[in-house]
Amino acid sequence: MKAKIKFNIITLFPETIKALTDYSIIGRAVQDNKIEIETCNLRDFGVGKYKQVDDTPYGGGAGMVLKVDVMDRAIQKVRQENPGTLVILLTPKGEKYGQKKARELSKKNNITLVCGHYEGFDERIRDLVDGEISIGDYILTGGETAAAAIIDSVSRLLPGVLGKEDSSINESFENSLLEYPQYTKPRAYKGMEVPEVLTGGNHDEIKRWRKDEAKKITKVKRPDLSD
Repeated sequence: MKAKIKFNIITLFPETIKALTDYSIIGRAVQDNKIEIETCNLRDFGVGKYKQVDDTPYGGGAGMVLKVDVMDRAIQKVRQENPGTLVILLTPKGEKYGQKKARELSKKNNITLVCGHYEGFDERIRDLVDGEISIGDYILTGGETAAAAIIDSVSRLLPGVLGKEDSSINESFENSLLEYPQYTKPRAYKGMEVPEVLTGGNHDEIKRWRKDEAKKITKVKRPDLSD
């Protein structure tokens, strides 16, 4: 069985990560020692009396930019404590995140996620990391939400985290397909019926039906997945 994954999160708001990962499946995975989550407070590496972590951008402009020297010290500390960790910058300019990347990351033993804030990073910070990820074409207030999404999507691929080993295999985006329709009791509700094939007990027919439905749904709702 694969060793657990440790996630290191470099952030200005460690309490946010705790709030997002302490519960449900991820909370249980931590308790069961299948994953480990450790935060590194960027403020601890700040400059001067007030632990400054950002400054105004050269050339002018609105907002503040995270400082390269501060981030460098934080990343170096995490690397020293976690030899071989994969350091990933969470940024809109990064590789767009998807299920394929989640599976790739699930094979790692140690991952460091760097959360941004304010107007962005000093460009030189990109030279301090091993890769960059964007979780979508929209802007977040901070990288903590993105970090939590990656932790969740990667952790649920680990053996034993979901309980049933085939749970993640049939989910949306696996095999470039959306998930097939699911039904539960009552069998009939306000004129809406559960498909008869699901109640007949023929598991081969059910398997074929689910595969066909997944293909149909994907073609209609997300044709880009089968391109």
